Amino acid sequence: MSTCIGLTGGIGSGKSTVATLFAEHGAGIIDTDAIAHQLTQAGGEAIAAIRAAFGDESLTDDGALNRARMRALIFSDAAAKQRLEHILHPLIFEQAKAQLPQLQAKPYILVIVPLLPESRTFRQMVQRVLVVDCDENTQIARVIGRSRMSEAEVRAIIARQTPRAERLQLADDVIRNDAGLDNLAVQVAALHERYAKNTKQ
Repeated sequence: MSTCIGLTGGIGSGKSTVATLFAEHGAGIIDTDAIAHQLTQAGGEAIAAIRAAFGDESLTDDGALNRARMRALIFSDAAAKQRLEHILHPLIFEQAKAQLPQLQAKPYILVIVPLLPESRTFRQMVQRVLVVDCDENTQIARVIGRSRMSEAEVRAIIARQTPRAERLQLADDVIRNDAGLDNLAVQVAALHERYAKNTKQ
């Protein structure tokens, strides 16, 4: 069995960039955000349950999850957030588990889980935790740069995520992502060497 490494970090920390660099070294990648998108697109596995729980207004005209509306709802309503997570998280976990056998030829597998600190099931799936870390101002600048969110919205998301100090306490390995891509690539290459050497049982 290839070892599973949980890759996590706050919004805008650079998880996708780090995963892409690891993939270039031959790592297997399971991206739970990508799975969530598949589950909530038109005809996705989660859509019927979302419609039942939140009504037609939770969907777009073409039958996909209305992300902007749902984001606003779960920020203002903790019970709604919990309801959505109860629908999505078991489905995401099942899909991630189903991808594992397809990646066994890889030297090791990275499972990208933004909510890893809060997810007991995913923590049991992985043997190591890798945290991508950067300071809060860098996170905010990155998210504003790639989306239409305001600074206040980004700060609200950060405030609801696991605090940075708690995330770092969970970490077996940390990648610092506030010094550019070249620096990031050097850190990834060093960890890849270690993972590839240590992870085949």
